[in-house]
Amino acid sequence: MEVEEVEDVPQETPPVPTNPNANIITERNAHIISGGQVFYNPVQEFNRDLSIAVLNVYFQRLVKERAEKARKQLQRQQKQQQPEETPPPTPSYTAGTQYADGLRILEALAATGLRSIRYAQEIAGVRQIIANDLSKQAVKSIKTNVRHNAVEHLIETSHADAMTLMYLSTAPQQRFDAVDLDPYGCPNRFLDGALQCIVDGGLLLVTATDMAVLAGNAPEACYVKYGSVPLRMKCCHEMALRILLHCIETHANRHGKYIEPLLSISADFYVRIFVRVHSGQAQCKYSMSKQSWIYQCTGCETFTLQPLGTVRTKSADQPQLVKFGIPTGPAVNAQCEHCSHRHHLGGPIWSAPIHNLEFVRHLLEATPQLELGTQRRLVGVLSMVLEELPDVPLYYTPDKLCCVLKLEIVPMLKMRSALLHAGYRVSYSHASKNSLKTDAPAAVLWDILRCWSKRHPVRENRLIPGTALQAILSQPCRQDYEFDQLHPAANPSSRKQALSRFQENPAPHWGPGTRATIMIGDNKLPKSYRNQNKKQRQKAAQQEQAHEEQETEEEPEQPDQAEADEQLLPAKQPKLSPLA
Repeated sequence: MEVEEVEDVPQETPPVPTNPNANIITERNAHIISGGQVFYNPVQEFNRDLSIAVLNVYFQRLVKERAEKARKQLQRQQKQQQPEETPPPTPSYTAGTQYADGLRILEALAATGLRSIRYAQEIAGVRQIIANDLSKQAVKSIKTNVRHNAVEHLIETSHADAMTLMYLSTAPQQRFDAVDLDPYGCPNRFLDGALQCIVDGGLLLVTATDMAVLAGNAPEACYVKYGSVPLRMKCCHEMALRILLHCIETHANRHGKYIEPLLSISADFYVRIFVRVHSGQAQCKYSMSKQSWIYQCTGCETFTLQPLGTVRTKSADQPQLVKFGIPTGPAVNAQCEHCSHRHHLGGPIWSAPIHNLEFVRHLLEATPQLELGTQRRLVGVLSMVLEELPDVPLYYTPDKLCCVLKLEIVPMLKMRSALLHAGYRVSYSHASKNSLKTDAPAAVLWDILRCWSKRHPVRENRLIPGTALQAILSQPCRQDYEFDQLHPAANPSSRKQALSRFQENPAPHWGPGTRATIMIGDNKLPKSYRNQNKKQRQKAAQQEQAHEEQETEEEPEQPDQAEADEQLLPAKQPKLSPLA
């Protein structure tokens, strides 16, 4: 579907009076002239709002780091003098103004240029924004939109292949402070160039929309694209984040760099990663201990993680002296200790924390001041991220655990209370509304469900020998758990405040869309219907055509049958009339 087909958009969004073009897309203060085959998806407004908030907070931290670095350098130069008691004043920045010491940002795949325009209008402290695209029509659209929004002093358009542009920007004076990658599908091929053209301590923003691959529907394709094998699990959305982080880290290690995840979000139909990229061969040695293999039982679906490496301190007095080692394994037996089934092996995945909680806390404090369009959702998601257990990778879901044992589903607050009363930590995950992230071992979870089965027993005919259900429920309960008394921490603060924690479907027929398509208006609806069951309909049409050709060949030999078919199937009369 081409952009020119969208003719009724201005009915909902009035055009800007200063522009004669009636086809205007408005998002915040940015106005995009829709023309040509250029991609735009309004569902990703949350993605753009979150990116603007992250870049603002990142630059504020960068300014403080620069001031601290300058202060320490001054102290080294003046060792004989007393250090200054008052820190140097922090400069102030405003959005829409160019600063010589501001951020140099690259949007490698700019499409309409909406994201770059919003960056120029809403990020305080910008030096230059490069809006690049491979399509000539897209670059023409970007130039038109940049002039229309009066941000020519901040945005420079570029018509080049994104990878070529990034490889040509690896010189120290040409590197970028932030690189934004929002491709259609997998971002893998852009990572190597992005990591080489970014400054030390720079910010890398990556989006991946091929969730079917990352979530385990095609493990062979995921291994080819990301170098990791996913497993079909309920926690597939968080696993997608960790697979992408693992992929970025492996690309960074090849150039003596490592990543520091600031925020990792699973939202709508995509995952969004914000990481700082640092240089340091010594720190790269810790990367092996941040990756893990994952074992998943084929019966009860219990998972176990095994790190690829270990790090030990040689002395308590000198914690900086460490020794790297290789772990022994495997971390599981040949058969599952809970149900005696075998295991699937997946990974490696990133098993270190996926958020910087201090950064997220500053981000949550700064979000109300930005007055973004999706501010309510941003506050809800960031509040949930702050509540997540940072040192617990992946999560379970009570409905899946109860499904394995054919039990009545345990209410979430009762399950959380039972774990909290038993002395374990528990939290939700922003990636799933039914998530159960806890540091309790899997044996405790099954023991809680055995205790729950005494209240809600399973029918005897379901206790089939050899099943996970029979193997788990045949064991005695190790202790009693408290379900009825609600623990004070069972209901998290974000739930009490009724924050917008999980987004509903933002629009009918929403999703990643198609390449070079305006994803708004009523014109998307016919195309969605047109593409539904497309292969099946084509196959049925081919079979019907082959059947008709076969009937046509047989009809001259069976005139009586042809006359009968002609009466029963009047729709085929035009083809049979010459033989009548």
